Amino acid sequence: MRVVLQRVKHASVTIDGKLFSEIGKGMLILLGIEDSDTQADIDWLCNKLVKLRIFEDGDNAMNLNISQVDGEFLIVSQFTLFATTKKGNRPGFTRAARPETAIPLYEKFIETLNQLYGKQSKTGVFGADMKVDLLNDGPVTIVMDTKNVE
Repeated sequence: MRVVLQRVKHASVTIDGKLFSEIGKGMLILLGIEDSDTQADIDWLCNKLVKLRIFEDGDNAMNLNISQVDGEFLIVSQFTLFATTKKGNRPGFTRAARPETAIPLYEKFIETLNQLYGKQSKTGVFGADMKVDLLNDGPVTIVMDTKNVE
């Protein structure tokens, strides 16, 4: 499981020209899922996201987690995070889980994050053509991969 998270002042998802969901201060989570992902990947990643101290305190140091700033999560499925670009100029996506595998894991990720955080996350729609708008705060952008825990 791989995420690109961005600390945002605000973010939104538009589908077919209509606003679908939006958040204020918080984290935009672009979530990629591969076939080998399990509940253990979900648990590790969700725990890390809820506890990650990327928000600034009164001294402008990144010491606060999302709950300490009353932030929100916006989760967007993003199979392209598992693109392979080694051969040719057209990316391949064979590492990304097929929908029949990815959708239940995506839904379980959202459910687990909501339980740990105690608030409902906002989302996009799995597989939809989404337009994501955001104001990256910092900018703070972090890539996390459950198969490469650092």
